[in-house]
Amino acid sequence: MRPLETIRGFLYGLTGLEFERQALEMRGSLETIFFVTTLGDMLGLPIIPPVYSLRVLPYAVPHIATWKRRVLREREFSDGEEFHLHGV
Repeated sequence: MRPLETIRGFLYGLTGLEFERQALEMRGSLETIFFVTTLGDMLGLPIIPPVYSLRVLPYAVPHIATWKRRVLREREFSDGEEFHLHGV
């Protein structure tokens, strides 16, 4: 690796990495809320009538497997982002 790339990577890890991870966690939680409201009947939570869910289905099909895995996995008490030890 070149020294400039090393310095650039170090500065990115120092400043931007935490923001990127927080944005990914926020995106995942918003996707979960969206999928539960539109396709919740797959998990037994009928919130929106299936007629409206069918309109969204072609756009959601590639993401359904990962969404189900994320929603149905076991969680620990310390999994929430508010329990992360930032700056300690």
